[in-house]
Amino acid sequence: MMSKLSGLVFLCVLALPIPAAWSDEAPSASPAATTEAPAASTPAAATAAAPTEPTLMAADKISAGDTAWMLTSTALVLMMSIPGLALFYGGMVRKKNVLATLMQTFAITCLVTLLWWLIGYSWAFTPGSPFLGGASRAFFNGMTFIHDPTNRLSVSHLALTIPETVYAMFQLTFAAITPALIAGAFADRMKFSAMLVFMAAWSLLVYSPIAHMVWEPTGWLNKAGVLDYAGGTVGAADGRAGMAMLATQLATAAAALAWASAEWISRGKPSVLGIASGAVAGLVAITPASGFVGPTPAVIIGIVAGAVCFIAATSLKHALGYDDSLDAFGVHGIGGIVGALLTGVFASKEISGLDGSVLIQLKGVAVTVIYGFAASFIILKVIDMTVGLRVTEEQEREGLDISLHGESIE
Repeated sequence: MMSKLSGLVFLCVLALPIPAAWSDEAPSASPAATTEAPAASTPAAATAAAPTEPTLMAADKISAGDTAWMLTSTALVLMMSIPGLALFYGGMVRKKNVLATLMQTFAITCLVTLLWWLIGYSWAFTPGSPFLGGASRAFFNGMTFIHDPTNRLSVSHLALTIPETVYAMFQLTFAAITPALIAGAFADRMKFSAMLVFMAAWSLLVYSPIAHMVWEPTGWLNKAGVLDYAGGTVGAADGRAGMAMLATQLATAAAALAWASAEWISRGKPSVLGIASGAVAGLVAITPASGFVGPTPAVIIGIVAGAVCFIAATSLKHALGYDDSLDAFGVHGIGGIVGALLTGVFASKEISGLDGSVLIQLKGVAVTVIYGFAASFIILKVIDMTVGLRVTEEQEREGLDISLHGESIE
């Protein structure tokens, strides 16, 4: 049990990079922030400063284009969880566990939504200590739109050209899909009650602190110089966003074909699941790099991620003997690490205005893994000693659809 538990912990920790768990300059380099910076040519402008916490802003300062872009992006990321991830994972498990797998993704999305409203967003994206934000946005307090007479609305200091409601919702979709991805590590294995408790604790005690350290200007990792385009820097529908979309498509295609090719060479046949897994590996790897690299480096990142993740999900898994139901570690964990490190190699100053550093990226990965491992291990141990983590052998043989939810697919 402990060997499988240890494997589960590693998967939980290393799946974190999907929303990209390492970042630095995201808020300070935000296109939205630079858009609102006043001209220094006038005395009034010289005294004005960009806000350092959520604030109210006149409605006519909001960009319709940026808002539309972010609403679209938010919808797409939400669809990555429901129905995307739910159906992807559901198609990978045995028939007797399909409904239970769909239930996990749906329940996690609902649970994290309420936790994000309760305190998660505030802990992640408001000023505070280097390790955790404050409580000013608990229950989304202060997140408002005032129609008359001032016609003002709240904006995040990290995205000044869109309503804070849009920014909070966008970040919510990442906060939801991250633990939902982790669930792939223990599909067919974990009690539904234990899963809910773990995901609630993990969301608040692991995701929110890491997100704060990474993306909020007062966060520790934010000041460390680690580069990550996800979450913090996508605020505007501009040329950089276009380059990020192109890089994402190229890396995903390259990774899918790299995985399929590796499988073809080693096993004689390329599988549908293999090329799909390769595409996911490419998406994971390009996430931190997409706003910093050009087309050719994106292709290289994709090829490396596809090949390395194939090895991790096959040879490494068997060599280390860890239990990983749907290869969450091999695809998301290894893919995220590959992408983070290669961001340091290929980051282009011409695109982002910043230089990359492999050593700084490695520092960000190490901090995330160490903290995430320790916190996840403690949470899992407490749950194991109280609720219990794993279903019984009889329940596993019968299938979780019937044993946990009283339903089945005929």
